[in-house]
Amino acid sequence: MNTASESELPGTGSTTGSADSTNGMLAEQLLRLTRRLHRIQKRHLEPLGITPAQSRLLRLVSHYDGGTSPRMADLAARLEVVPRAVTTLVDGLEAADCVRRAPDPANRRVIRIELTDTGRATLRRLRNARTDAAEEILAPLTAAQREVLGGLLNALADAPAERRC
Repeated sequence: MNTASESELPGTGSTTGSADSTNGMLAEQLLRLTRRLHRIQKRHLEPLGITPAQSRLLRLVSHYDGGTSPRMADLAARLEVVPRAVTTLVDGLEAADCVRRAPDPANRRVIRIELTDTGRATLRRLRNARTDAAEEILAPLTAAQREVLGGLLNALADAPAERRC
């Protein structure tokens, strides 16, 4: 007969409370890091006149894997936002001459979003700004720590959906 109380069993009682506390602390640290990363990236993107959301859209247009330029609905689905949000982002990028709306040759009712030469040049500057932002946030880490962090982040990002509840 097992006489250990439930709180002394692995994964139960006070052990669970400790795990919950650790998980809560990790979640808070990740949120703080995300906010800090967002602030740093925003600061590095400001001189380019591009918001972080516009930056994501510009990168998505440049790497779109459909073989043709994406439609607004394609962009909204990939960014997991409502189509109106994409319209606003495209309007801003179009005003900056980074993208253009173009009719689909097969169906003129469909509008595709194409990268312009200015958009390609902006993407190069964005890559440099993102690299600078990453260097700033990772500066306290050694090369070995960065490698470990990369592995941990990959494990979290690549976890199956049922494990990411």
